[in-house]
Amino acid sequence: MQKKLVYIIDDETDICELISAELIRHGYDTRTFQTGAQATHALNRRKPDLCIIDLGLPDMDGISIVRQLCDSLGLGVIIISGRDSTSDRVLGLEFGADDYLIKPFDPRELVARVNSLFRRLEHIEAAASRSDKSRKAMFAGWLFDPSTLTLRHHDQGRNEILSASEAALLTLLLRSPRQILSRDQLLQGYADPFDRSIDVRMSRIRKKIEKEPRHPTIIKTVYGAGYILTSEVEWRSE
Repeated sequence: MQKKLVYIIDDETDICELISAELIRHGYDTRTFQTGAQATHALNRRKPDLCIIDLGLPDMDGISIVRQLCDSLGLGVIIISGRDSTSDRVLGLEFGADDYLIKPFDPRELVARVNSLFRRLEHIEAAASRSDKSRKAMFAGWLFDPSTLTLRHHDQGRNEILSASEAALLTLLLRSPRQILSRDQLLQGYADPFDRSIDVRMSRIRKKIEKEPRHPTIIKTVYGAGYILTSEVEWRSE
């Protein structure tokens, strides 16, 4: 089986080498980059399965790379940063990162979070059908493809790319349409459940699928209980 490829983007060489060694020890393939320019060049040549990125790069803002990874490429992203405020963590999630780990950290914890993210991706692919992963979900005019983490609107001709965590949340809702799912149910499978993460990721999903994200009709908040997908869902093969 082909190894998962992880890009590590951090200007501190020793941190890159430490993370790389730990991931290789656990069966991953890695590439390391010390600048945003190096990483961007590599991303244009080969798409990895996951990126681990520090926000404090010497040549460009790490957040701009996170936006490119999540909005254009749909890659899994884990931010590592010395910025430890709640606002920084929320900002990272708002731009589509799947996880946020504060420096200094134990490399074993990072590996646990990498493993957790890949498990989420595997669950997404398996959600459509255990026997047929080519199935897609049709709901409220949108077609969701679990294999590519993409959304396509039939009438509007719009296409959207979801991050791994956004797709995981949407998949949970699609598997239980018109049922209230609690925050605890939606947080299952996360290595480090961050209380605001569900709200932030749900907001990103709504911005992509709702006509008026501030007044959602497809995914509604049931205050004190959780979230509910209001539309019917049809799983189909194409």
